[in-house]
Amino acid sequence: MEIPLSSEGLARLLGQHDENFEAIEARYPVSLSVSDGLVKILGPDSEPVKIVGDLLRELASIAEKGHEIRVEDVRVAMDAIAEGRELNLGNLYSEVICTTARGKPIRAKTPGQRAYIRAIRDNYILFATGPAGTGKTYLAVCEAVSMLKAGKISRVILVRPAVEAGESLGFLPGDLQEKIEPYVRPLYDAFYELLSPEKFLRYVDKGVIEIVPLAYMRGRTLNESFIILDEAQNTTPRQMKMFLTRLGFGSKAVVTGDITQTDLPGNSVSGLRGVKNILGGIKGIGFFDLTDADVVRHEIVQKIVQAYAAYESKHEHERT
Repeated sequence: MEIPLSSEGLARLLGQHDENFEAIEARYPVSLSVSDGLVKILGPDSEPVKIVGDLLRELASIAEKGHEIRVEDVRVAMDAIAEGRELNLGNLYSEVICTTARGKPIRAKTPGQRAYIRAIRDNYILFATGPAGTGKTYLAVCEAVSMLKAGKISRVILVRPAVEAGESLGFLPGDLQEKIEPYVRPLYDAFYELLSPEKFLRYVDKGVIEIVPLAYMRGRTLNESFIILDEAQNTTPRQMKMFLTRLGFGSKAVVTGDITQTDLPGNSVSGLRGVKNILGGIKGIGFFDLTDADVVRHEIVQKIVQAYAAYESKHEHERT
């Protein structure tokens, strides 16, 4: 099988040091070569040759439009094929959510992530649940930065329940910023990438970006703000109600969490659990579930997770 490309499109398709082709050859029993503007696919079996041909045609179409093809996107596409999910990379590459401080475009990596961004835009309040690695918080931060740069909001408020400190932050040393920093560090990392550390800290100093523990939200009304409540599985029902009633005019809130990872003490009930039964059906409030199909990890992390799963399965079998 052969696929024609321009020299520019071919360079984008190959990736750095031909890493995209190497990833494909590592996954499928095929051999890829380039000659006279043609990508040639050879293999002993017709089925993998066809699969790789369909994948490369779609990637080639994207590359010819000027998009750089990254190896992590190739791996996500191959995972989708293996799991029988629809492969439509053109839609994913057509929309840029935000750009990093270095100019790198941030796009949804899965159809689920793309639908998640649309759900954020279509609702005043969105509850997003799903396992770690699905981009729940990161994509919400990307959308917040995009709206901030476009002047659609005047502030970004990041909120997290400090369960590990028992919410008793007054007993910890330092000022409020120093006390809460360990609990919001993952949010810092996202902003550092999108804005640069220097610009982020300037925004924090000016109050454009505010990072607060959930306990400090009482009595406030937030207008023209994008508010993100992270790790919402660690809120109580009373705290959840308090947070949701802080929303003011021109504001949007995204509530993220993984209900399977609750750290609340004792038999405390999570405010995220069952909230759909209370608020479902209210116009402007949405609910979105990201799944394992939306998990995007570095390849080595995927191998680590698989190795631990195999190890635990083996030892569980030996115990029984």
